[in-house]
Amino acid sequence: MAEESTNATLSNLATESRSFPPSDEFAAQANATAEWYDRADSDRETFWAEQADRLHWHQKWDKVLEWDAPFAQWFVGGKLNVAYNCVDRHVEDGHGEQVAFHWEGEPGDTRTITYVDLKSEVCKAANALTELGVQTGDRVAIQLPMIPEAVVAMLACARLGAAHSVVFGGFSPGALRSRIEDAEAKLLITSDGQYRRGKPAPMKENTDEAVKDTPSIKHVLVVKRTETEVPWTEGRDVWWHDIVDRQSDEHEAQPFDSEHPLYILYTSGTTGKPKGILHTSGGYLTQAAYTHHVVFDHKPGESVYWCTADIGWVTGHTYIVYGPLANRATSVMYEGTPNTPHEGRHWEIIQKYGVSIYYTAPTLIRTFMKWGKEIPDKFDLSSLKVLGTVGEPINPEAWMWYRENIGHDKCPIVDTWWQTETGAIMIAPLPGVTATKPGSAMRAVPGIAANVVDESGTPVGPGGGGYLVLDKPWPAMLRGIWGDEERYRETYWSRFAEQGYYFAGDGAKYDDDGAVWLLGRVDDVMNVSGHRISTTEVESALVSHPTVAEAAVVGASDPTTGQGIVAFVILRGNVAQDEGKGADAIKALRDHVSKEIGPIAKPRQIMVVDELPKTRSGKIMRRLLRDVAENREVGDVTTLADSSVMDLISEGLKDGGKSED
Repeated sequence: MAEESTNATLSNLATESRSFPPSDEFAAQANATAEWYDRADSDRETFWAEQADRLHWHQKWDKVLEWDAPFAQWFVGGKLNVAYNCVDRHVEDGHGEQVAFHWEGEPGDTRTITYVDLKSEVCKAANALTELGVQTGDRVAIQLPMIPEAVVAMLACARLGAAHSVVFGGFSPGALRSRIEDAEAKLLITSDGQYRRGKPAPMKENTDEAVKDTPSIKHVLVVKRTETEVPWTEGRDVWWHDIVDRQSDEHEAQPFDSEHPLYILYTSGTTGKPKGILHTSGGYLTQAAYTHHVVFDHKPGESVYWCTADIGWVTGHTYIVYGPLANRATSVMYEGTPNTPHEGRHWEIIQKYGVSIYYTAPTLIRTFMKWGKEIPDKFDLSSLKVLGTVGEPINPEAWMWYRENIGHDKCPIVDTWWQTETGAIMIAPLPGVTATKPGSAMRAVPGIAANVVDESGTPVGPGGGGYLVLDKPWPAMLRGIWGDEERYRETYWSRFAEQGYYFAGDGAKYDDDGAVWLLGRVDDVMNVSGHRISTTEVESALVSHPTVAEAAVVGASDPTTGQGIVAFVILRGNVAQDEGKGADAIKALRDHVSKEIGPIAKPRQIMVVDELPKTRSGKIMRRLLRDVAENREVGDVTTLADSSVMDLISEGLKDGGKSED
């Protein structure tokens, strides 16, 4: 994003004047204070050594950081076992009876798993994996629904020093196959099926399709979840309950080097071939535990914590499994969809377990807005103390709705920016310190160095916009792309090679106070008549209109302006569809955007839709909307939660939705 992005086109984000300081009561009990920033800035290595000391090390490190750009080693010479840190040490410290997970199945079945229970299950699973031939240094693929065995499987791998590669349960057989092949996984752990919107859906059939041509897979370990009939390959397939349940619940955790691989997690790449992001043990666990402790103000034995992410994404790895368990959290884990069997399911769960920390995605918050505030109003949400958001920039309107209707104006909101590649939270408010602004992630957490720079790599300063970079190594950083060092260098380090900056691929801006505003992916920045306009910004302007519940904006080729702005909007429930689609209503929306941002940002076209194309994790697939806006054949829809959405949108576009002047 170039210099022009600093000017009027971004002004509506800069004019956010509302600010919400923490209450005196919250600040007084907070885990982190303002002094943490100074301490981290004055001596980063000592600061990170203090955070690493919160873990159990079998052998202390010799050196905090070895940095040979772009490769880092943290806590060099130190040895630890990640699973021991997440489970055994809490039991040994006398907290075995504390609940680790309140698990809620979609059909309504529940399990309560204490730390003693979890230790027993992880040890048995580690013994079972050993019997199946898994050794230190091997890779294990996992495709499971949101069931406790997913956590157990990950920790069993960590215990053995075998890197896991978790593949989201909604991914196609082809996506699973490519990940298994790339990592040369020896074992696949899956289930007979999964529950989706109240009904069992197949899983084993899909994984069978994936592994029919993957010679590296020796066994498929299958968890029984839906009790459905599944195809079976004798000699290869093994039931989880047959092999795990008969194992000893004793297993000694061996220490591994701080840089020993913990997991590979695949993320989409511009070339279409997924990138296997590699994370190692000591630095990753240090930052996962530290950020969970300070950003969510988690109190072991007191807080009840719920991260609504799926285990298949990095948020599930860091903030369902490793960070919370390292901190002895009591967590809620929910298997299903937020509207099964009714739209108040999340609020019902918060009420049932007394959830105090709730961490979810902006797209889900906007869905809740669409369903209406009268739904959460029916439930007692008074246990909540901290609210978090993750996954994409949150528009101020959704932030305020979340604060008022879920937090009842008393809960700090921590809007967190980080990536699969960063491993853990990088930019976020500290809830007991920061006066937050709706829609801003505010500033880098203590110990993290982030900057916004222009095309030439020069920092832009307050009021300026540009590229978000990380200018110093951090403990949880990726250690490369699995098997492809050149791609690692090219993807993340080539743009600002001269300065040695990691380029995240996101645009960002400082407001006049120096708070950071994330503007989405740089490729989600549109160039209209030479002006760069962020899709996030136009979406925020649209959603701030009282008739709009959710919006997605793309840039489409335009012979006059280079790109034209095309918006897809979902109306709020109380707006009549025919009225909302009328020419006057569309004109009002276009004028509203013009007023909020400037005439340059007025959408060329606005289309009212019933749904937006989303992956099962809730991310809007703007690539598909771009195909529709440019009258191209719609691309691959296999990762969508509901592929029929694109047919409806394409049909609707033929029927109209244009509004030009």
